[in-house]
Amino acid sequence: MSRLFITSREINFLNDISKELVKDIVGQKIYLYQVSEILSNVHDIYEEAEEKIFDNPIELECLVTYKPQAIKTDKFGSEEYSEIELKIQSRDLLDKQIEILEGDFFSYGTKFFEIVTAPTSETLFGQIEYSSFITVTGKQARKGTFLSKIFGPTSESYNDKDSIQDTFVQQRGFSSNKQGETNDVRELRKKGIIDAPITGPKEVTKKSSSNGSSFYGDE
Repeated sequence: MSRLFITSREINFLNDISKELVKDIVGQKIYLYQVSEILSNVHDIYEEAEEKIFDNPIELECLVTYKPQAIKTDKFGSEEYSEIELKIQSRDLLDKQIEILEGDFFSYGTKFFEIVTAPTSETLFGQIEYSSFITVTGKQARKGTFLSKIFGPTSESYNDKDSIQDTFVQQRGFSSNKQGETNDVRELRKKGIIDAPITGPKEVTKKSSSNGSSFYGDE
């Protein structure tokens, strides 16, 4: 589309809208584990590390899509492998100074995945310098390949207090909410074009009401 009509203001507006969708409405997240270039012993020639050491996990909001499971059979029996696709907001990664690379790992629920592709998949109005999302493809790591503490909700079948997320707190461009720092930036607010929401980050919490959520009643 013509650059005459699509300016930085429209680009910032679309970025803010996509952040609002991912961070304030959908609420899906993964935990990213990146290879530490400082702690890992990288070979000078092959630029690979025999043993990888990972930085602390980073919580990232994204859109998650599971692909059909594949079943592999060998002499030890059969195993199910999952493949998952993530759409992560590009401007959010820039704001947080995060570069996602092949070979990094992430967790979603109880499973760990290795990132096999992470290309920029969508540009804004065909302007190559502005992307809206990157599409990350992760393949389930073999058991024992990657071990870490499980973060976030898992499954209601576990029947414990941490298996189900019963609180969802929005970010809405505020630097922090009830859960801590967000590092969330909304460009139009940053530039003073629009004001901050007067109600602040809202939240959905489990209530004792019959419907089970504060979303359907007064907080």
